[in-house]
Amino acid sequence: MKQLLYTAVLSICISAFSFAQEAVEKSAPPAGNAVVGDCYGADVSSVAVEKAVSVKNLENKFKDRKKVENIAVKGEVTDVCEKRGCWVTIKTENGSSFFVKMKDYAFFVPTALKGKNVVLEGVAEKKITSVDELKHYAKDARKSQTEINAITLPKEEIRFVASGIKVVN
Repeated sequence: MKQLLYTAVLSICISAFSFAQEAVEKSAPPAGNAVVGDCYGADVSSVAVEKAVSVKNLENKFKDRKKVENIAVKGEVTDVCEKRGCWVTIKTENGSSFFVKMKDYAFFVPTALKGKNVVLEGVAEKKITSVDELKHYAKDARKSQTEINAITLPKEEIRFVASGIKVVN
């Protein structure tokens, strides 16, 4: 009887310990210098790097569709989420930028990625981003309150969900 009681108490303790784990939110982007060859998320193969299209060629793919899956795109990072490294923006040929989120928030990137050339692998989609979401990302980027308040209209843009990012030359 004692053995049964001890087994029950031990089982309850193990169960309580297992379910009591809290998800810890990262308070800062990961450290790192983002040097050529560094990969974040899923590994980006050398074949994908060689076949990566420019941002301009990506934009051309949206003439007859709204979504492009399994694509590799090469571009320069213009901004990184200062809060956690959970998104980046990539410069387009016309001087604007497009937004990149990490698939399932499974990985983050260091702020040192800003200004580096990368190859993204994932899914691109043309979407309309709401004012609330645009303001949220502006806050993450530590924009001034004036810049945040100036966001009053939704924006149609290319959104990319990256499964992997690799720093290249």
